[in-house]
Amino acid sequence: MTARSFLFLLGSARTGGNTEALARAAAEQLPPGTGQRWLHLASHDLPEYTDARHAPGGPQAQPTTGDEALLLEATLGASDLVIASPLYWYSLSSATKRYLDHWSKWLRTPDPGFRAAMAGRTLWGVTAMAHAEEEVARPLELTLQHTAAYMGMRFGGVLLGNASRPGQVLADERAMARAKTFFARQPELARFPYEQ
Repeated sequence: MTARSFLFLLGSARTGGNTEALARAAAEQLPPGTGQRWLHLASHDLPEYTDARHAPGGPQAQPTTGDEALLLEATLGASDLVIASPLYWYSLSSATKRYLDHWSKWLRTPDPGFRAAMAGRTLWGVTAMAHAEEEVARPLELTLQHTAAYMGMRFGGVLLGNASRPGQVLADERAMARAKTFFARQPELARFPYEQ
């Protein structure tokens, strides 16, 4: 995969929120012609993940259809995946977590080559939060870093913004400054923090 293609996965419970605004500010800095696809997870009917690994007879191929198939295709079609989730209870939103839970299924069915296919791609995070203290977003950051490490992906870190009212993140000068160069970095392969 030579040309970069970004998949922005919007995990907010509503559209047009601060996390999306921050992600779009960062995306505006991408070179002209860079592929971008934006999907609002709450607008897609992704079923709850069912763990069938230890079902009688072993894990059976579960059909991947509808919005799940669309999300799988979009995921595999991107060189860079951007998880844009507000900080909900100090971690990812439920829609974002459900999407990542389906990676467990995709690791086994319909294509057991999912992990190998994801290796070398880059995982990024964007989040807006009401707290001014960035340390409270550490659980969200670790979730994404661990996910990238397990999958053999690069991890670009998390772009943080401070906001609670609609549009407020645009007044966060530090977040807006970071957004200008966030995707310009060349991330290394992710590692689990205890390996560093």
